[in-house]
Amino acid sequence: MIDLLVVGGGPAGLATAIHAARAGLDVVVAEPRPAPVDKACGEGLMPGAVSALRDLDVDVAGLPLRGIRYLDSFGARQAEALFREGYGLGARRTLLHEALTARAAQLGVEVVPRRVLQVRQYDTHVTADGTAARYLVAADGLHSPIRRALGLTVRQAGRRQPRYGLRRHYAVEPWSDLVEVHWSADCEAYVTPLGPRQVGVAVLTSRQAPYDAQLARFPLLASRLRTAEGTPVRGAGPLRQQARSRVSGRVLLVGDAAGYVDALTGEGLTLALTAAAELVRCVREGRPQAYERAWCRLSRSYRLLTRSLLWARNQPPLAPLIPPAAARFPGLFQHAVNLLA
Repeated sequence: MIDLLVVGGGPAGLATAIHAARAGLDVVVAEPRPAPVDKACGEGLMPGAVSALRDLDVDVAGLPLRGIRYLDSFGARQAEALFREGYGLGARRTLLHEALTARAAQLGVEVVPRRVLQVRQYDTHVTADGTAARYLVAADGLHSPIRRALGLTVRQAGRRQPRYGLRRHYAVEPWSDLVEVHWSADCEAYVTPLGPRQVGVAVLTSRQAPYDAQLARFPLLASRLRTAEGTPVRGAGPLRQQARSRVSGRVLLVGDAAGYVDALTGEGLTLALTAAAELVRCVREGRPQAYERAWCRLSRSYRLLTRSLLWARNQPPLAPLIPPAAARFPGLFQHAVNLLA
């Protein structure tokens, strides 16, 4: 019987497996998709994520990021906040996945091409489609089938429109070493420098419209990209997912499967990587139930700041005021960025 079966071989699952292998645990990852796995995301790693990758001895190619810039849709109001310590990294999702996959292989982690369909729990172990493990980690993404099967998914009530993410890459030289967040009345566009002639543009929106129609909401950004060649669009969502708990018996949730507020602050990967370390520590110490408290502690600032910004975003009179407010109160904006970094 193995110690840990990780279901899902994305960044959260691979980081968990790497931590487990370094702790001397016998770990297997179940992931049906061949590496590297792509995903619609902003592809900007905050300094906390860069530090967590460094702790894993994972080196990812990309462009250093100095901070964050907020702009209104015309660029008339702008605010910048630099990261207080360290730097972020603009890195393609596929390169991140390749680097984590290589590190896991270096440590002898077995990745089996399997989709886990059924999980059963017993007093001393878990079985998943014939594989027995002391514990199972659900790292199976935003719409986690395991979270849903265990009855841990909280149904979203109310009339709030769900939010989605749409991402495209453009062959253009980056014009900044900051992540730019362009705000319109009902959506945001995130511009991340990724390479010498590549930027990623992710649009977060509750409007159901094609990508080009969404991009047209940002005249300044659209003008910069008008002649640039773009890749096919990738989408993800609905973004908001809530879990009742991160622990259910011998099953623990990590990454997006553990719950997700929104991509607005770009903290998803930082939380996934740092929570993976806490999960393994709790399992190694024989205190898996302690992981719930650890996750809540790690995610507190992310949940508070993201929910606050999302609340303001959903108030039509307030949403257009976010970039001007950041420009008028730079200290407050800097403090918010420091919480994320």
